Amino acid sequence: MGTWALLLPLLVAAAQAQVCSVNKTFFEVEENTSPGLHLLDIYVPEGQQVTLGASSTRFAFRIQGTQLFLSVTPDYEESSRLQAVLECKRDGTVVTQLRVFVSVLDANDNPPRFPFVVKVQRVPEDTKVKAVVIPETELKAQDLDRNDILFYTLQEVTPGASGFFSLVGANRPELRLDRSLDFDRWPNMTFQLLVRDTREENVEPSHTAMATLVLEVQPADLRPPWFLPCTYSDGFVCIHAQYHRAVPTGHTLSGPLILHPGPIYAVDGDRGINQPIVYSIIRGNEDGSFSVDANTGNLTMTKSIPSPKTFFLLVKAEQADHARYSVTQVTVEARAASGSPPRFPQSLYRGTVALGSGVGVAIRDAAAPSQPLRIRAQDPEFPDLNSAITYRITNNSDFRMDGEAVLTGASLVHAGVFYAEVEANNTVTSGTATAVVEVRVSEQEPTPTAGTPGTGGGSTTVDGRPSGGPADDRRFSVLEVAALGGVLGALLLLALLALTVLVHKHYGHRLKCCCGKALEPQPQGFDNQAFLNNPDEANWAPAPSPSSSPAPPAPPEPAPPEPKPPSPETLRRVPESPAVALDGDGPAAVRSILTKERRPEGGYKAVWFGEDIGAEADVVVLNTPASEVGGAGSEGSEGSGDEGAEVGLRGGAQHAPGSDSIYL
Repeated sequence: MGTWALLLPLLVAAAQAQVCSVNKTFFEVEENTSPGLHLLDIYVPEGQQVTLGASSTRFAFRIQGTQLFLSVTPDYEESSRLQAVLECKRDGTVVTQLRVFVSVLDANDNPPRFPFVVKVQRVPEDTKVKAVVIPETELKAQDLDRNDILFYTLQEVTPGASGFFSLVGANRPELRLDRSLDFDRWPNMTFQLLVRDTREENVEPSHTAMATLVLEVQPADLRPPWFLPCTYSDGFVCIHAQYHRAVPTGHTLSGPLILHPGPIYAVDGDRGINQPIVYSIIRGNEDGSFSVDANTGNLTMTKSIPSPKTFFLLVKAEQADHARYSVTQVTVEARAASGSPPRFPQSLYRGTVALGSGVGVAIRDAAAPSQPLRIRAQDPEFPDLNSAITYRITNNSDFRMDGEAVLTGASLVHAGVFYAEVEANNTVTSGTATAVVEVRVSEQEPTPTAGTPGTGGGSTTVDGRPSGGPADDRRFSVLEVAALGGVLGALLLLALLALTVLVHKHYGHRLKCCCGKALEPQPQGFDNQAFLNNPDEANWAPAPSPSSSPAPPAPPEPAPPEPKPPSPETLRRVPESPAVALDGDGPAAVRSILTKERRPEGGYKAVWFGEDIGAEADVVVLNTPASEVGGAGSEGSEGSGDEGAEVGLRGGAQHAPGSDSIYL
């Protein structure tokens, strides 16, 4: 037994040395691998040849010498497994046959594909919410890569449509309804259905596909007829209109009643279906006074109503297929006609007609000459009675009424402006009203003027003659316009002069300060310095006084520019001193100390007040040269002589009281 164990490997090796052999018989190759891949080496004994057997995958392999190569690009979708049959032959006889298998590994090399490009789906309007509109089998995309997982996304094209539909899941393309449909607002919606074979977009390789979904909403019979106008409507609900009208007693109106807010009219609430509507009165018409047209809904009277009464009619509007209906109320009030007169919209109508017109020519509206002049009155209480109003002209035989139109009653041979009174008579209530018509007879055809038809605009006269032609149809002549322009120019000039005087009066002193004269030297020594420090309030501090001994005047020295003299406004703000006092010869007599009169010596009176309010006041005569006094007086503002006197008095406060002193 041990000997056989030693001989068996030797026998196997000797047998293999007589046949073909390979090291590996199974391979795995990635899809889309380039052709020419070397797979294995074949051991071929001496005297034998190796070839590919007939059962090998065609064109997939080739043998070069003793090597096996892959000669095609493997495609998993075409063939997931390749087979090579190796046959070793000796003298044409097959000695050995070997099989080599190649498994092709799938790769993501194919994009997904939808079975459609555009899919149109009709969805009934009454589809229940959460219902599946399109199943998965109709929307699912196909991917030849068998191991791929597809991810779906629904994108809206119609703005706001994403609130109505959604997909059941990212990997489950079932279209589901999420919200009630409304055919009137959303008759159709469009979406883009996107599919991707990877979870993330930026993964390589990744393939996508897109298709279009068009959802057409089919109307369903969900709403009853609606009486218009709806007092409230949101597309699903309408609060119906209710109608009412008043009619006169004792009269039968021939035409359909004019109701408020409008005629009886109903439409199918489902506009997409729009079923015809049939009208009928179901209650409130026991005596048969009214009837309603089944097709139009017009309400008419069948007989007169003898006494005042209110009718509450219930009118039914039903679809022609009898599927749905609605009911509203019509209130008709029969009341006695009070005889209120009709009313004209305006009291004066203006018309034009060509000179020489014969009988029966229509008068044209002055505001719209291409239209005939029409005069229409209305009954304020019963608008239904407007057709019962008749018209006639009462005071002019040259014109007559034909219904609401004004016609000529005779040939017009004279130009001018003619007036006629039109009387409107309500044949039912016997009420009357009048209006005036102004007719202009001119040689030329009238031209349009500004205004609205029936307002009577555009008829004027110039110099007592009618203005009918294009050249005369003007409100003002050239001379009138020129005269008006001259008057306006004169008024503008007067306004400018008045403005200049006011500016000079109130701001003249400021303008003087800004002109060149303000730089001229001013006399010195007579300005009240107490008023120059603060122009807004008076300063009663004593100002420096001249020396007691006369001295020759010093030569003028250059001095810096002086402050501007106080304005009259500043001086006027200084508190005034007492102007009057007792006058007499005794020591107790007191007289005015602030005066403009000059003393015989040629000086001014100056008053000095001590620190104590009870101190005596000395009056000192300053023998100033007359020229300087005159200069000082000229520097002060007119009407402020008292203030100037006070300045002089304070200036002499340092002198001892003399014979000219006045004691207070």
